[in-house]
Amino acid sequence: MRGLGDHLSIGERIAFYRKRRGYTQEVLAGLVGRSTDWLAKIETGRRKPPRIDMLTELARILRVPLGDLLGQTVLMEGERQQDDVPAVRDALMSPRRLSRLLFGPEVEVQLPTPAPVAVRVEHAWNDYQGGRLSSVIAALPALLQTAQELEDRAARRGDDRGDCWAVSARTHHLAATTLAKIGESDISWLAAERAMRAADESDDPLVLTSAARSGTHALLANGRYDDALELGSTAAAWLSSRVSENDPAALSLLGMIHLRAAVAAARHQDRPTATSLLSRAEALADDLGSDENYWQTGFGPTNVLLHRLSVELDFDNISYVVEHGRINVDHMPQERSVSHRIDYARALSLAGQGDEAFAELRTAEGTSPQLVRNNPRVRETLRDLIKQSPVTGGSRSSEVFVMAQRCRAVQ
Repeated sequence: MRGLGDHLSIGERIAFYRKRRGYTQEVLAGLVGRSTDWLAKIETGRRKPPRIDMLTELARILRVPLGDLLGQTVLMEGERQQDDVPAVRDALMSPRRLSRLLFGPEVEVQLPTPAPVAVRVEHAWNDYQGGRLSSVIAALPALLQTAQELEDRAARRGDDRGDCWAVSARTHHLAATTLAKIGESDISWLAAERAMRAADESDDPLVLTSAARSGTHALLANGRYDDALELGSTAAAWLSSRVSENDPAALSLLGMIHLRAAVAAARHQDRPTATSLLSRAEALADDLGSDENYWQTGFGPTNVLLHRLSVELDFDNISYVVEHGRINVDHMPQERSVSHRIDYARALSLAGQGDEAFAELRTAEGTSPQLVRNNPRVRETLRDLIKQSPVTGGSRSSEVFVMAQRCRAVQ
């Protein structure tokens, strides 16, 4: 977190940035159309955190990134206890990226070919879906450098020009999605923009639609829900007119674009649009017929159900999520199954079912420690569980408290 410890709650973060901006509780509450009592209870933890749309508005007024209120991490440390994010930033912001005319390679320089690089990129995508985020972050600096070299090769207009651009797009898509996942929303957008530009050059509609997913991830991470919805809707309309209805890869990409757009609509509290987009995705999943993983989408009937639950959680429909959330996700990519368990645990906690919530978090942590220990929603849920059982949950010997320490929810 930029200047704040991970152990601070959302309410404490709002209070910190409110005071730094010089607002009284009365002034800030008035700016968001709420009472002073409402804000005071939010800041002191006597009321559950605001919905994501209200947090976005608070972030806008306080002039801080949404992630600063959510408590998303900046550092991504794996078993090596090494933070590789600065190296990713350096790779994306190298001055060589600014002008191929100024910094392009000499004619005799040997540049990589796309096929072996594509294998490395897909391996990194597998790490992402397996929840091994530190491995992805560690691999990205070299992959991004190689993607730049592929773009230099494409500039020579050889027969593999389209493949070079396609691999670059996939690389930058991976970077954007991973960076959004760990709270690096600013450079996530930079990577997404590079992915879209490379995809444009590839002349492949599937590459471009896949890259558009990275744009929705980056926009959602930055709290730009209207823009994410516009991008998703535009990409879906564009792809629909250019692909065969029998292409399972196209069905999967189109379905995932609808799902990302549905999340954007839900975070903007637009239920009719979210419901319509979920229905479109459901129809495509039915056409596909089973859970698949074309283009690392994990798309199919189960993923539609999981996104429907996530959307209902954004709408604060806790009872729906609790009632319908017990879904078998063991066959899904680990990134997706862990995300669902985190959402389901949040709903169970808010419904007062602390034991069940903690069981979901433990299962999720066993599947992917990195995804759980670096997730702000997990921290907020663990703090709530400690409050619900102050004698046992708050004891330093309790399993809840020990997990809260691992996840940096408490000091």
